[in-house]
Amino acid sequence: MKTSRLTLFAALALIAVAGIAAGCGGNDDDIPVDAVAVVDGTVITKANLDELLNRAKSSYKTQKRDFPKAGTPDYQSLQSQAVAYLVQREEYEQQAAKLKIDVTSAQIEKRVGEVAKQYFGGDTTELKKQLAAQGYTDATFRADIRAQLLQEALFAKAAKATPVTDADVQKYYDDNKSQYSVPESRQVRHILVKTKAEADDVIARLGNGEDFAKLAKELSQDPGSKDNGGELTVRKGETVPEFDQAAFSLKLHELSAPIKTQYGYHVIEPLSAITKASTTPLASVEKTIRTQLEQQNKQAAIDAWSNTLRDDYAKRITYGTGYEPPATGTDTTQS
Repeated sequence: MKTSRLTLFAALALIAVAGIAAGCGGNDDDIPVDAVAVVDGTVITKANLDELLNRAKSSYKTQKRDFPKAGTPDYQSLQSQAVAYLVQREEYEQQAAKLKIDVTSAQIEKRVGEVAKQYFGGDTTELKKQLAAQGYTDATFRADIRAQLLQEALFAKAAKATPVTDADVQKYYDDNKSQYSVPESRQVRHILVKTKAEADDVIARLGNGEDFAKLAKELSQDPGSKDNGGELTVRKGETVPEFDQAAFSLKLHELSAPIKTQYGYHVIEPLSAITKASTTPLASVEKTIRTQLEQQNKQAAIDAWSNTLRDDYAKRITYGTGYEPPATGTDTTQS
């Protein structure tokens, strides 16, 4: 299990960019022959791309999956994802420099320790073994950790969302009142049979003193309740209308006449009084709602920042022939 988890971590660079559309940029035959792209003057080399694809190939191997063959649509898709990742990584690197955001060696070592602890109980030797199996060197692993930490720092800076007000919380609560409302409910038991004659027979047998739970297990066609003696909790409006009307109109322990529904005929007996409908008060869920809205606002701010960055770089990225991104795509970068 630990190995498979690390496999996911090692493949993160490619998996995470599956939906990313890098800046469209242009194509220029004059860019260096060993370049797949130039990002505002910084060259991304074919060696950079090959290193990333080789790691992906190693990851496929550890998962016992066939790596796409060069020239196939699957390979082209994987290559495009890898190029998009490398381009975006360089964009983030440049933005971090402009914003004077840096990652220290201590931060990198701390994250490496966290990875070792999470996946290998702190065993760094086993971590290195698994990384090597997936094509990582110590340097490339730390470079990926650094890139991850830079992205987190950029997103944290971008996520200065509009504060959530009390009015925002109240509006969400009012707009989603059904989430916090519990309808009337009642504990009942029932036996479902196919015909009215069978239901009449059930009623007669119960009248002669036979045990309801035993008959339910023997005769009921309802797989969800028969093994529980026919017992279930029903909520107002959540069962078929005929069953619902009977369940909430019968007196406590009153046995119903045969109730016909689309499923057959029911014999119903209420086992409890009706529990009144209730609504969870705002005070009980205010903190949860506020946290949810804050996260939504932060994500919206990050998405807006990512889109602005993509648009800003659109004309500052040049691709080598054959490495251009697909014509269409949607930015789905997530924090």
